[in-house]
Amino acid sequence: MQEIERKFLVKNHDFKNEATSSSIIRQAFISRHPERTVRVRQYGDKGFLTIKGKSSADGTTRMEWEKEIPLNEAKQLFDLCEPGEIYKERYLVQLKGFTFEIDEFFGENQGLIIAEIELHSANQVFLKPAWLGKEVTGDVRFYNSQLSKNPFSNFKHNI
Repeated sequence: MQEIERKFLVKNHDFKNEATSSSIIRQAFISRHPERTVRVRQYGDKGFLTIKGKSSADGTTRMEWEKEIPLNEAKQLFDLCEPGEIYKERYLVQLKGFTFEIDEFFGENQGLIIAEIELHSANQVFLKPAWLGKEVTGDVRFYNSQLSKNPFSNFKHNI
């Protein structure tokens, strides 16, 4: 399945007033190869295994395969992962027919808040709420696979 999404930094915490739900996420990577990443995720009380292909030149599109797996199996797979885990809280905000997934990061990525929106096409028009900041689609520093090995605390002064 093709995933088309755009990513933005978030300016402030105003989005929390609009959030319909939130969940804690723990994730790590079995492989961070640039051509394909393999991720294990605990999302609330569920486990997931995800494989993502290489991103398009503009960073908006890539192949993604995801399967829910038993939580106990996901927890076992964390032992196979490369060093560096991601911890974040994901908020869902519904706005004019779109869902923004907003991740507030913890640990070494503390202070980073990223909003993602999935689209039907890379140029699809959507309403940009006031809390949405600079677009970082295609900036590999903000890929979770990269944040797990080069956290935001290492580069936040360069954005």
